[in-house]
Amino acid sequence: MTSTDTRVEAEDSGPSGYAAARLRLLQEGARSGPPRRTALAELTDDWLTGLFTAGSQGLRGVSLIAVGGYGRGELSPRSDLDLLLLHDGTDPGAVAALADRVWYPVWDLGLDLDHSVRTPAEARKTAADDLKVQLGLLDARHIAGDLGLTAGLRTAVLADWRNQAPKRLPQLQELCAERAERQGELQYLLEPDLKEARGGLRDATALRAVAASWLADAPREGLADARRRLLDVRDALHLATGRATDRLALQEQDQVAAELGLLDADTLLRQVYEAARVVSYASDVTWREVGRVLRSRSVRPRLRAMLGGGKPVAERSPLAEGVVEQDGEVVLARAARPERDPVLPLRAAAAAAQADLPLSLHAVRRMAAAARPLPTPWPAEAREQLVTLLGSGRPTVEVWEALEAEGLITRLLPDWERVRCRPQRNAVHIWTVDRHLIETAVRASELTRRVGRPDLLLVAALLHDIGKGWPGDHSVAGEIIARDVAARIGFDRVDVAVLATLVRHHLLLVDTATRRDLEDPATVRSVAEAVGSQGTLELLHALTEADALATGPAAWSSWRGSLVADLVKRVSAVLSGDAPEEPEAIAPTAEMERLAIEACRTGGPVLALRAQTEPLDTDGEAAAAPEDPEPLGVELLIAVPDQPGVLPSVAGVLAMHRLTVRTAELRALDLPDGVDGSVLLLNWRVAAEYGSLPQAARLRADLVRALDGSLDISARLAERDAAYPRRRGVVAPPARVTVAPAASRLATVIEVRAHDAPGLLHRIGRALENARVRVRSMHVSTLGANAVDAFYVTGTKGEPLPGEEAASVARAVEEALRA
Repeated sequence: MTSTDTRVEAEDSGPSGYAAARLRLLQEGARSGPPRRTALAELTDDWLTGLFTAGSQGLRGVSLIAVGGYGRGELSPRSDLDLLLLHDGTDPGAVAALADRVWYPVWDLGLDLDHSVRTPAEARKTAADDLKVQLGLLDARHIAGDLGLTAGLRTAVLADWRNQAPKRLPQLQELCAERAERQGELQYLLEPDLKEARGGLRDATALRAVAASWLADAPREGLADARRRLLDVRDALHLATGRATDRLALQEQDQVAAELGLLDADTLLRQVYEAARVVSYASDVTWREVGRVLRSRSVRPRLRAMLGGGKPVAERSPLAEGVVEQDGEVVLARAARPERDPVLPLRAAAAAAQADLPLSLHAVRRMAAAARPLPTPWPAEAREQLVTLLGSGRPTVEVWEALEAEGLITRLLPDWERVRCRPQRNAVHIWTVDRHLIETAVRASELTRRVGRPDLLLVAALLHDIGKGWPGDHSVAGEIIARDVAARIGFDRVDVAVLATLVRHHLLLVDTATRRDLEDPATVRSVAEAVGSQGTLELLHALTEADALATGPAAWSSWRGSLVADLVKRVSAVLSGDAPEEPEAIAPTAEMERLAIEACRTGGPVLALRAQTEPLDTDGEAAAAPEDPEPLGVELLIAVPDQPGVLPSVAGVLAMHRLTVRTAELRALDLPDGVDGSVLLLNWRVAAEYGSLPQAARLRADLVRALDGSLDISARLAERDAAYPRRRGVVAPPARVTVAPAASRLATVIEVRAHDAPGLLHRIGRALENARVRVRSMHVSTLGANAVDAFYVTGTKGEPLPGEEAASVARAVEEALRA
C-alpha cells in the first residue's frame, strides 16, 4: 500500500481507519527514520483535518496548528500531539464545541495530547509569560482552517522572539543549564535520557530557537545528522518498548540496537554518544557566541560615544607564536600560517588551556583544514606542547573536546579512534573511555610535584587505557600501543620503556594492595620485579591515584590510598636493596593478649571496636588530617576459642548488622605460659553501610548465638533480602572463583569475583569451612556492584594446598555461590 493509499484510508474510515493506517505505517520495515516520521505527521495531519472540517462547518476565523515536535513534522511512534486551536474570538462557544470534536477522538485512540485554545493575543501573552510555550510556537505549522490566522500568529511570534532575544536567550541558556544539572550529560550516561540530558533533543531544539532569533547561529556541520540519529534511536526505543519513553534503559538497548540494524548495544551507545557530542559542542560554541554578541551590544554604544563614532577595534593579546586572545577566545594571529606550521594546533591548544580560554571555532576549523601532519618522530616542541596541554588541569577538557570535534585528535593520535566515545559498562566508571583518559590527565596534573618526570606521568595518564579498544587484556594491548605512540611522539628508548611499563601495570598497585597479603614477601617481591626502579614506582603510585580518582567516587578512598601507600613503602624498600624478611609470628599486643585470655576464661567470643581516621603517608607516618577526616573504618578485634565455623559466623553477624568488611585477618594466637587452650584472633576493619555502628555488646550476643547454632544467619539474611523489592535490571554474570598462581609461598590464594550482595562473605566462609581449609587472611575489594576478594588458605597443618586440592576448593566455592 502506498503512502497516498494509507492517507486516503485514514480520511475515509475515521478514527478506526487512522488507527489501522498508523499501525501499518509503523510496521513497515522498509520505511524508518525521517521518511517514517514525515509520513506519520502527514497521516495525522490528514486525519485531524478531517475532524476539523467536519466540526467547523460555517465557522470562520479559526485554525488548527501543530506546535513543538509535531510542528516540525517529527512524530515518533509514541510522541504526543501538541495542538493549538487558534480563533479570532468572535464565537467562543462554537470554538469550544469544535475543540471537543477534535480532542475527544484523539483521546479515544489513547494518544497523548497537549492542547490549548487561544486567540492570537492570548497566545502571544502566554508565550511572553512562559518560555516553553514560546519555544513551541516557534515551530508552529498550519494544519487546517484559516491560513491567514496561522500566518499572522507565526509572524508575530517570530517578531516577538527576535525583539526580546537579548532578554529571552539568557533565560533559555539558564533553562538548559538547569536541565543538564538534573539529567547529566548524554554522551557519558549508561542509561541516557535522549531528550532531556545535555546534548539531547531538547538542546538541539534550543539551538533552532537561537538561530530563529538572528542573534547567533549554531555550527551546522554534522548537527542535522546528529539530531536525526537521536530521533532514529528514540523511534526504535518507542517501538521496542511500546511506551512513550525517552530513557534508553540498559535492558532495552540490545533490542533497540537490533531495531536499528546495529551490531550490539555498545555500537548503539557509541552512536548516541557521538551524536550527543556534536550537539553539546554546538551548544557550547553557540552560547559563547550569544554571550559575545550581547556583551558587544551593551559595550559598543559607550565605546562609540567615547571614540566619537566608528567601529571599535577588538583588542588582541599575544599568547604564543601565532596565537592571540580576542573577545575572550583564543584565535590565530593574522600572520599565522597553519599550512607551514604543523605544531600550531598543539601550541594553540596549550596556550588556550594555560589561559583557561576556549579555542575559537573558526581557529580550530582553519587548523583542521590547513595544518600539515607532524613528522615522525614529533619535534621536541610538539611533545612539549602536548605535555603542557595535558598538565593544564580542568581547562584541558574543553580545549581537547574542541580539537576532537574537528578531527584533530585522531589526526595527531590515530589510536584514539578506537577509544573515542567507547562506553564502559561498569557502574564504577562514570565516563566513556576517552573522557576517562582526559580526566586522568587532569587528576595527574595535580600530582606532578610528587614525581621527578611529570611529562611521563601525564602521557601515561593519557594512554593507560588506550588498549580498551582492542580485544583481550587492555593492559597487555595498551603496552604495545603505548610503545608505538611514545616512540612516535619523540620519547627516547628509556622513556618509551617506562611508559610501556606504566601502562602495562597501571592496575598493579591497587589490585595488589587490596587483594593480596602485604606481609607475604612473595607479594612485595613480585611488584618490585614488575616495576623495576624507584622512579617508575614513584610514577606508578601517582598514576594509580589519578586513575582511581578519575574513575568515580567508588574507586578511591582514604582507606584504599593508605593500603597503596603501605605497599609502595614496602616495594621501595626492596628496590633499595632491603629484601623483606620471612614473616615471623607477630607478637600480640597487650589488648590482643587481654582479649585472648578473656575468651579462654569465658569460653566465648570477646571483641573490641576502635575507630581509625588517620591514613598513613608514604613514610608510614600519620598524614595530616583534613578538617573532616574520612573514616578509614573501624578496627574490630575478636578473640574466640578455636572451633569450626568462626569465619562464616563472624561474616554473617557483620552482614546482619550492615557492616562492610574491608580487610580481614584470622590466625591462631599463642597464649602465655600457664594458660590452656587455643584461641583464634580476628583482626578486621569494618565500616557501617549507613547510620551508626552497632554496640559491641549486641555484636557479641549475636556472635555467641551464631556459634552455638541458635541464630540462623542464612535465614535472617534471606528474610531481609526478601523485604526489599527487586528492581528490574541487568542480570549479573555468575561468580568466578580461581586459584592465583604463585601468589604466595605461605598459603594458597583463592580469588573470588562475584556480584556484591549482603552475606556474600558469609556464604564464601561456609563454603571454605565445608572444604576443610583454614583461612589465614582475606583481602576484600568492592567496586560498585562487583566484589573481588582474595582468601589466603592453608591445609589443617598450615601448609599451602596441593594443586588439585586447591582447584577442587575453588570449584566448591564457585558452586556454592552459583547455587
